[in-house]
Amino acid sequence: MNSACQRPGCAGTYEDVGGGERYCDTCGLAPVVTPVGTLSSPSTGVTSGGRAGICRVGSPGAGGGFAAVPSESSERSGASGSGASSRSSSRSSRSSGSRRSVSGRLSRSLSGGSEGTASQSVSVRSSHSSGAASGRNKLGAGLVTMPGVPRPDPRAAVLANPEVPERKRFCSKSDCGAQVGRSRGDRPGRTEGFCTKCGHPYSFVPKLHPGDVVHGQYEVTGCLAHGGLGWIYLAVDRAVSDRWVVLKGLLDTGDEDALAVALSERRFLAEIEHSNIVRIYNFVEHLDQRTGSLDGYIVMEYVGGKSLKEIANERRQPDGRRDPLPVEQACAYGIEALEALGHLHSRNLLYCDFKVDNAIQQQDQLKLIDMGAVRRMDDDSSAIYGTVGYQAPEIAELGPSVASDLYTVARTLAVLTFDFQGYTNVFADRLPDPEHIEVFTRYESFYRLLVRATDPDPGRRFASAAEMADQLTGVLREVVALQTGRPRPALSTLFGPELRVVDTRLFEERSDVTSTLGGRVNRGRLWSKAPAPPALPAGQPSVAGPAAGTATATVALTGGARPVAAVPSGAALDARAAALALPVPLVDPADPNAGFLAGLLASQPAEVYAALQAAPADSPELRLRRLRAQLELGETEQAARAVAELDAAHPDDWRVVWYRGLHALASGRNEIAALSFDAVYDAFPGEPAPKLALGICAEVLGQLDNAAEYYRLVWTTDPSFVSAAFALARVRLAAGDRTGAVRTLESVPEASIHYTAARVAAVRARLRQRHAQDALLDDLTAAAGQVERLADFGLDAVRREQLSTEVLGSALDWVLSGSRGAPGGPGAPPGPRTLLGSDLDERGLRFGLERSYRVLARLAQRGDERIELVERANRFRPRTWV
Repeated sequence: MNSACQRPGCAGTYEDVGGGERYCDTCGLAPVVTPVGTLSSPSTGVTSGGRAGICRVGSPGAGGGFAAVPSESSERSGASGSGASSRSSSRSSRSSGSRRSVSGRLSRSLSGGSEGTASQSVSVRSSHSSGAASGRNKLGAGLVTMPGVPRPDPRAAVLANPEVPERKRFCSKSDCGAQVGRSRGDRPGRTEGFCTKCGHPYSFVPKLHPGDVVHGQYEVTGCLAHGGLGWIYLAVDRAVSDRWVVLKGLLDTGDEDALAVALSERRFLAEIEHSNIVRIYNFVEHLDQRTGSLDGYIVMEYVGGKSLKEIANERRQPDGRRDPLPVEQACAYGIEALEALGHLHSRNLLYCDFKVDNAIQQQDQLKLIDMGAVRRMDDDSSAIYGTVGYQAPEIAELGPSVASDLYTVARTLAVLTFDFQGYTNVFADRLPDPEHIEVFTRYESFYRLLVRATDPDPGRRFASAAEMADQLTGVLREVVALQTGRPRPALSTLFGPELRVVDTRLFEERSDVTSTLGGRVNRGRLWSKAPAPPALPAGQPSVAGPAAGTATATVALTGGARPVAAVPSGAALDARAAALALPVPLVDPADPNAGFLAGLLASQPAEVYAALQAAPADSPELRLRRLRAQLELGETEQAARAVAELDAAHPDDWRVVWYRGLHALASGRNEIAALSFDAVYDAFPGEPAPKLALGICAEVLGQLDNAAEYYRLVWTTDPSFVSAAFALARVRLAAGDRTGAVRTLESVPEASIHYTAARVAAVRARLRQRHAQDALLDDLTAAAGQVERLADFGLDAVRREQLSTEVLGSALDWVLSGSRGAPGGPGAPPGPRTLLGSDLDERGLRFGLERSYRVLARLAQRGDERIELVERANRFRPRTWV
């Protein structure tokens, strides 16, 4: 069924021309996304507006770019115009419509109205970022195994019948763009002639044929493809080992813009050498024997493989619809593309037209193949080439910039990772709502990266390709860690490590007896069993209360009610201590006091504060370090004044926003802290530190689900943030997920200095506030095994015996309850069992408890404590004649 054309201002409809391809009956263009999801990029066009004032509207036939492999996507779209260059620091008139802050899962739930920080956003200028390549040389950054693309036989790519389809024939004159060479009735369209509207000549006939030798060196094999800026020929370089090369000529020598682009390639592209950019070998001229004209050709490297467009279109779902690329694969392509763009930027060049058509994967490498739109950063006069749906919205007003190049990479990532319907019209300059895109809801960090890179204000985007590549690599690490369950840590270029772990003690030490059913009451010199709790009417909660520091829940059962799945209440989170333990932003090496701050050896806040008074000069880093010392000293009022002064002096510095959040969290203004840290997460979606800070904010705000998600992201990606593991276990316990809490604590690696504390907490998480009738055998066995192994990891004797009393006390209650699986109860396994060296029956467990309490008594420091422990040992001692 025909549908309306997607091109703005076109009243035509799409017609099926066979083979599943559809084209508009008026403008001749294909839809951006076909009904079956085929990716079809709009072709390169020139942009209107800018300082130079050149206005060439509607030239759909003079598209830009070459492809070193066959490509059928070179229709022209968009209007024309000139380029005004813009530095990445330029502010667009669209800045008032900036989408930042993203407002993630936490900030969306906050009122955000206090103290004017509801829409806090950060404009980042990383003083130490560089446009040079980072040295990555493997597709996938060592994190992803990418599907290989074998190098095809170049001869197989030669077109048997090279011609430009009629639907792609337009007048190349800039101010015309009329349809030319179209059929009328039974008469086919002419491939050469004159435009009936303006009289400009046109020719769509290849000028070279198989066997022609160009410049006495390059023997033509045939045509590979027709691109926006000319025919592309496959040739053999007879002078250099018969290597395969590509010759690129002009589609229409009467096109002045196309000629200027070719000459620009000749000027500076031959000097570019980068593993991710196609090599330009030579620029030669050849005499056309038919017309007598001297035509120019660019000689470039032949890149065999598949374009990102072809790779994306090959993925199909069972119903035939396009299956988007896995987000980790798309991120790997994006990192490689940013490497190439960063190299161009370091040479003061802008690519301008990155899209799925212009990058080819060859074996395990990605290469940019179309250099026709490349221009110098200081070029204010030549035409700007770009593609609707990929090009940044400020191009017409400000011209291209580093920020606009990064915009095209983000748009390409979006096109690759989900079915981006309407990206050339409805969503031409924005992203769909994340609630409607599955990859956005699953990977929030990936969404935030795209939002920052496509911000309407170029000043709020990433400052360089290297910075965006670093953050994209961080997002990739997170995605891969979530998918595989294996951490992918890396050193941060922005934050130091977490200073300390302040919340390792998840449970208070028990001061009561560890067995509710096994203790006996002291009646003079005789010991008798503790009385059972009174019988309860059906449906009433049990009075056998929980141990101190626990919360309990009840559930109605046949014949009464009993506590089940109670949630142990551990030690409360100290938000101020947790805030001051967060990673500290690294010192800017360009700061005047960088060397002075690196030499500070004092560890106490008061000593640091005093030493800062001797700084040689005032600077932002000195103020930030002084602010931190004030927070550690508890001087909240002085710190508040310091934050206000820094905010006024450096409103776009992300570190000021970070310290504002730190001050707010330390002083109890939790919503302000959440909004500040959320803004830093917007700016650096690949960094763990902002997510850890947001987890703390969510926890103190009572949003346990959000807190658990942020802690999970950090801990899954980077196990050096051990505080995230303890915090995740804490919120899971509070939410009733005992199994998840234990699993998290037991995932702390042996290499961590907090391994022992994590295992101690895991033992208590298994057993605290467990009902005696629960199926405890597996947890008792696992807990006992942990206690025995902890002796090899430095667990002191006191804590070992305390843990032993908890395990043995829980086991005694379980045995006395006669629950299923307990010795003497239904379903008990045959054969003797032991637990911490004691038989798993009432007599053996009582002897074990007595032994542990007597050891604790010998180790006690105070006399009254020793007496109490001996009394407990006697209460649990089994009845004997001795």
